[in-house]
Amino acid sequence: MTTRPLLSVYSLSGTKTTETPLPTVFSSPIRPDLVQFVHTNMAKNSRQAYAVNMYAGKQVSASSWGTGRAVARIPRVGGGGTSRSGQGAFGNMCRGGRMFAPTKTWRKWHRRINVPTKRYAVCSALAATAVPALVMARGHRIDEVPEIPLIVEDSIESVKKTSQAKEILATVGALDDVEKAADSKKIRAGKGKARNRRYVMRKGPLVIYSKNDGVEQGFRNLPGVELCCVTRLNLLQLAPGGHMGRFCVWSKSAIEELETIYGEGGKKIPSACMDNADLTRIINSDEIQSVLNPAKRRPYQYARKKNLLKSMEALQKLNPYAAEKKRAAAAEWAKRDEKKEEKLAKRRKLRAEKKQYKEQGRKFYEAASAQGSVCEDGFNIE
Repeated sequence: MTTRPLLSVYSLSGTKTTETPLPTVFSSPIRPDLVQFVHTNMAKNSRQAYAVNMYAGKQVSASSWGTGRAVARIPRVGGGGTSRSGQGAFGNMCRGGRMFAPTKTWRKWHRRINVPTKRYAVCSALAATAVPALVMARGHRIDEVPEIPLIVEDSIESVKKTSQAKEILATVGALDDVEKAADSKKIRAGKGKARNRRYVMRKGPLVIYSKNDGVEQGFRNLPGVELCCVTRLNLLQLAPGGHMGRFCVWSKSAIEELETIYGEGGKKIPSACMDNADLTRIINSDEIQSVLNPAKRRPYQYARKKNLLKSMEALQKLNPYAAEKKRAAAAEWAKRDEKKEEKLAKRRKLRAEKKQYKEQGRKFYEAASAQGSVCEDGFNIE
C-alpha cells in the first residue's frame, strides 16, 4: 500500500505538469487470497455449456445374454454374419460404447459471488497497482516509468490514432511493456489452437479512462494493451490470472473520479483487520506489558523414573542389599569368565598334544602296513 499524499500528472510529452491527491481506495488492505478466490469464481461465469450427444454410444440394438453362458452380462449386439454381432455395447468399457457419466448441459457452470466480497477484491487489486514491487513481480517492464501509479493528463482520452498512442506510451516509458507483450506471442499448446484461439500472449498495460473520446480506437490495436472505463473496473483485468499488480495507465479525470466512486457517498472502502501488523512491537509495548499478569513460575519437572532391573543407582537407593548382592554376582561371573579362559587354554594344549601323538601313531601304522603280513610264511620269522 502506498502512503504518498500526492501523485504526479504527466503530459503527453512525458513532462510533469501538475499533481493530484492520492485516492483513498489505494490504502485498502491487499488480500491476495480474496483476489484469487473471486477471480477463480468470476472466470467461470463466461463459460459456454458443452455436452456429448445424449445418443452417443447408444445407437445400436443390444441386450444382455443373461446368465448361464459363462460370459459377462454386458449388453451385446444381436444378429449374425458380422464381427459386430456378439460384441459388448453401451458400457464405457466397451468399444463404441458411451462415456462414463456423459456430460450434460445443465451442469452448474456459473458461480455466485457476494457483492461485498467482489468489491473488496477490486479495492485490493487497485491498491496493488500502486505498489511498484508487486507490478514488477507480475512481470511488467516499468524500468523507464517515472512513477507508479502512472497518471497522464486528460488529453489522452481523445487520442484516436494508434501511432500517436504508441508515441505517448514511449514518452512515459510504458512502451517496453507493450513490446514485451508483443514478443511473447506464440502458438497455444493443445487443441485450443484449432478452436479459434490459436495464439497466446502476455498482458500489457491497462489504460483506464473516464470518458471515451477516441481512446478506445487509439489503443485497442496495440498488443497486450487493454482499456477499461473507471466506472466499470473489472477484477479480471485488474488482476489477470488472480495475480495482483497490473500495470495501469490512468487519465487524470479517471484517478479523480475514484474518490467519488469509493468513500463517502460511494462504495465502502474496506478497512484492515489490524492497523499495525507488527505483533512483536505491540506485545512488547509499555501499554500491553503494564496490564499483563506477571510471568508464572515454570512447573516442576519430575525426573523420569528409572528401571530398577537396569539402573544400579536406582536399585542402590531403594534396596542397598540387593544392589550389593547384584554387584557380587556380577563379580563372580567375571571370575568365572576368567577361569573359563584358563580351562579353555588347558584343553586346547591337551588337544594339541593328542594331535601330535596321533600323528606319530599314524606314521607307525603306515610303516607297519608297508611291511606286509607277519604270518605270510607260516610264522617263520627269520
